[in-house]
Parts: sequence; C-alpha cells; structure tokens
Amino acid sequence: MLRFLATRVLLLLVGLLVAAALIFATLRILPGDVAQVIGGTQASAAQVARIREQLGLDQPVLAQFLGWLGGLLHLDLGRSLVTGTPVASELGQKLEVTLPLAGLSLVFGLGLGIPLGVVSAALHRRVGGFVISALAQLVAAVPVVFAGVLLILLLGSWLGLLPVQGFPQSGWAEPGRAFASLVLPALTIGVVEGAVVLRFTRSATLDAIGQDHVRTAAAKGMTLTRALVTHGLPVVMLSVLSVVGLEIAALLVGAVIVETLFQLPGVGRMLVGDVANRDLVKVQSELLVLTALILVVGTLVDVLHRVIDPRQREAA
Repeated sequence: MLRFLATRVLLLLVGLLVAAALIFATLRILPGDVAQVIGGTQASAAQVARIREQLGLDQPVLAQFLGWLGGLLHLDLGRSLVTGTPVASELGQKLEVTLPLAGLSLVFGLGLGIPLGVVSAALHRRVGGFVISALAQLVAAVPVVFAGVLLILLLGSWLGLLPVQGFPQSGWAEPGRAFASLVLPALTIGVVEGAVVLRFTRSATLDAIGQDHVRTAAAKGMTLTRALVTHGLPVVMLSVLSVVGLEIAALLVGAVIVETLFQLPGVGRMLVGDVANRDLVKVQSELLVLTALILVVGTLVDVLHRVIDPRQREAA
C-alpha cells in the first residue's frame, strides 16, 4: 500500500509539472500584449517597452517559466501583471464561491443520478425505466447555458423561489443568502451532470443484476430489489466512484460558464476577465490551481478504490 501511495503521489507531482509547462507555453502562444493593455491605446512604443521591462516580460521565456515555477515551490502564485495584487489572496476569495458551488453541484448530481439510475435499471423492461433512460439521454445533451436559462425562467422569474443572479457582498457572513444564491447555479450543473451519472449508474446496475451472487440471492427467496440492494449496490458504488472523479472536472468547467451566467464572483468569472486582460500570471496560476484540484481528486479516487475494493489489493 505504501508503494502504491508513493507511486500515486509521484505521478501527481509529475502531472502538475507537465500541466504547468503546457499552461505556460499555451498562454505565450495567444495573441495580444499585456504591456499594451496596461499602457493603453495611446502609449508609445517606448512606454510599452518600459512596461514590459518593469513586468519582466522582456526576459527569455524559459527564465520567466523557471521564475514562476520557483514561486510555486514556495506556494507563491505571483502577482497580477495588471493590478499588482497577490494572486493567492484573490484566488482564495474566489474559491470561497467556486468550491461550495462545485460541492453543491456534486450533491445534486449524485442525489439525482444514483437513485434514478438504480430505479431505471430495476425497471429496464418496463415503461418507467424507458422513460427515465430517455429523459437522461435528453438532459445529458442539453448545454449548461440552456439549462441555466430554463431554470432561471422557471424557478426564478416565474415562480420566484430562488435568486437568479449575484452573491452577497459580505460573502459567507450571511450564510442563508449566500447558500440561496448558489442553489440555482448548482442545480443547473447538477441536473446535467446528474443525467450523466444516471446513465453510468444504470449500466453498472444492469451488470450487477446479471452477476451470479445477485441471481443466487434472488433464487434463494430474496426479491430482486432486495438482492440488488444487499449484494449488488457495493459493486455499483465502486463504478460510480470512478465516474465521480471524472465528473469533478466537468463540474469545474461548468462552473466557469455558470458563474458568468449567474454573475457569481468565483474563479470562473475571474478567469474570463483575466483572459480578456491578458493577465498571464493570474490566468496561468488559476488554471494550474484548477488542474491541481482535478488531479488531487483523481488521486484520492484511485486510493479509495484500492482501500475499498479487496480485488485490487489481491491483484497487487
């Protein structure tokens, strides 16, 4: 087990290094000049060159990358090229919105996807199972923006049940208002991702129904539902656990779109603005933090699989 953990941690660090290099290189290919953005349209070539020198943008690309990487090793994400503020402090404030949004979206997605997936599989030869499966196929294909607009019209504008935009200026000092402002955005992501979870859960449940130990339990007098819950769901949950690791990435990507749609002051909305301003240091640090979250979740899922599933330990 210790060897497995050491291997996973090493792979995590290598993945972060590769991701940092790719993010840094990709942003340098994009058109535009942050020095020109800061100087404005009226700045002369000499003024722009002076700004580039002050920001260190005149240094070789490798020197800039090593400097950024050295700061990361000391948990220093650098300073914004446009405002000069520390990236870490501002990113921490934005994560107070994005992380709860992603967590609540995951709760909605799993809360809808897992039970409906099991029911759909149990009723797979009936009309109810077909209807649930067809609806899941339809919802999974719906763009997050379209789903958000529909929920805004239904639950916000028409019924007035939830706030449709904004976040309290005092943040989580007003927990009731803060939570309420995240419910509709989280439901937007959760419904779409829940449809994906439903499809995976249905497939895993159908496989479990056909396994010998479930069929044997049913043959000994258990109802199919009880046999499935008692003997099949543990195997189904292992499959769903793998899907959760993949869905975390989708949740974070969805948060970028949803935060802009619902005017939430999170990482996604900040990232869109920083890309427009060509604030390279902030953008690369934000992307790396999001990538690190995805890689860490993937590593935790692998470790949980090894801990929970005895077959993997025996195979190792």
